[in-house]
Amino acid sequence: MYRIGNQRNYWSVSTTRADLRRERRPPHELSIPAEPQQIAFDLQHTAILVVDMQNDFCSKNGWLDYIGADYRALQQPIDPLNRALPVLREAGVPVVWLNWGNRPDRMNLSPSVLHVYNMTGEGIGIGEPLPNNQSRLLEKGSWGAAIVSALQTEPSDIYVDKYRMSGFWDTPLDSILRNLHIHTILFAGVNLDQCVMATLQDAVNAGYDSILLEDCCATNSPAYCTDATLYNIKQCYGFVSTSTAVLEALQR
Repeated sequence: MYRIGNQRNYWSVSTTRADLRRERRPPHELSIPAEPQQIAFDLQHTAILVVDMQNDFCSKNGWLDYIGADYRALQQPIDPLNRALPVLREAGVPVVWLNWGNRPDRMNLSPSVLHVYNMTGEGIGIGEPLPNNQSRLLEKGSWGAAIVSALQTEPSDIYVDKYRMSGFWDTPLDSILRNLHIHTILFAGVNLDQCVMATLQDAVNAGYDSILLEDCCATNSPAYCTDATLYNIKQCYGFVSTSTAVLEALQR
């Protein structure tokens, strides 16, 4: 029998037969402290989504550095992610890297998206080269769009380009997650109050369960933005916990 599909969702076929039965994996329950309440979930149906840990946001000589913003604040998730991701991979949790990776012609980007990165027309906008290294801002294949080298990625991880604050618009993210039979998403990355929050909101609106790993997120926005984001997640969208809580539960 030949297997078609992915390791979580496949058929077995031959010239005379197609077996449509999926493998039933025993649940891998994890119970962790979170806010607003303790939660239990199944790692067999969980993925971690790491948002926008890219050079243009998180590295010296990236776009944020060019405009004088604090890119160092966005490096905070690196160490917690490097501790958590190998353990989650070992537990069979898919790691999804969700990053800006725009088309060179920007044909799918509306003026409202482009305006965020060049509000006056006098700056460097999406797809335009930074003066210091000629990297084209957030363009697929550019240095600026690449994941920061300090993060430990693997070829078996899943890489998805996005083109909006939310990673669910105009991307295959939803199809990938549903094809992997994912119900619960662990959220990490930057900026907490912008792309992480927008993607989390759309995930919940699409029917996924959301758990924000607070120690794996960061923003360089004012503190009240973090406060409001955490409040709204706990109040309206899901749960807030930490990668430390997840790792401790896995060790138990």
